[in-house]
Amino acid sequence: MSSDCNNETDQTHTSLDREVVNRRDFPVPREAVFEAFSDLDQLVGWWGPKGFKNTFLTFDFRPGGMWRYEMCDPDGETTVHKSLFVDIRKPDRIVIRHLEPFHEFHLTVTLTSNEEKTELQWHMLFETAAECERVKPFVAVANEENLDRLEAHLANRL
Repeated sequence: MSSDCNNETDQTHTSLDREVVNRRDFPVPREAVFEAFSDLDQLVGWWGPKGFKNTFLTFDFRPGGMWRYEMCDPDGETTVHKSLFVDIRKPDRIVIRHLEPFHEFHLTVTLTSNEEKTELQWHMLFETAAECERVKPFVAVANEENLDRLEAHLANRL
């Protein structure tokens, strides 16, 4: 389990200063992890940081499909999120373009089989380095909380 917003300057990887990456291993096959993302009934139970609840308004899980949901934080404040599914490759890759609110980014979830477990990489790419730096303090923590919820969800399904 790790998280970072890389600020290195590398001529061959100009996006490094715009990335937040979290990684987690799950003791289940990658098909089960993929299904937790693709099955609306499962996703609604774990999506979001600790204490958040969601109401899904639109969930068209296909490339070009829209995903809209209301996310209610622990204080009761609700925001509507809008995303577009860019690429889906069952069972190993989901790419989402988060459009609103607050900031735009691409989220790429990559699932790799490793013996009897699945390695998940949660890769966020922001429009600018400044945006990445602005959101890094809360996004990295929120991503880990989201993965904690996914881990608990998967454990309950064993």
